[in-house]
Amino acid sequence: MGVRSVLEANFDFEIIDEFLDHYAMMTEIMESLIIDLGNPERYHRSIEELFRIFHNIKSASGYLQIEPMVRLATFAEDALEQLRLRDAKVNEETITWLISVADMFMQWQEDLKMDNELAKIHFSLLILPDMEKE
Repeated sequence: MGVRSVLEANFDFEIIDEFLDHYAMMTEIMESLIIDLGNPERYHRSIEELFRIFHNIKSASGYLQIEPMVRLATFAEDALEQLRLRDAKVNEETITWLISVADMFMQWQEDLKMDNELAKIHFSLLILPDMEKE
């Protein structure tokens, strides 16, 4: 039984449908926001929007008890909180890591759509990049 079947067995269809719609929208814009972190004019807007996206995914997946999503969204949200507190340019290592995180969420979107089990979190995503080096 895939993740979507588990959700449908435990939650109201409207809740699941709303989650899937919002999740799709959020994952769709993640990568462009991450790339925009390298643009000084767009940095603050992008970091705030990314933080909000990961916070929303954490909250919604927590309600739906999708633990891998909760863990990765929490980890990414914490990393973004560190970046929000700094007023420095984001380095390439951090951008690459965030794109890999976004790819994991995109994979999970496909898993939800195809009613597969969620792919395992790649270990490399659980290693925070050195966000200080330029």
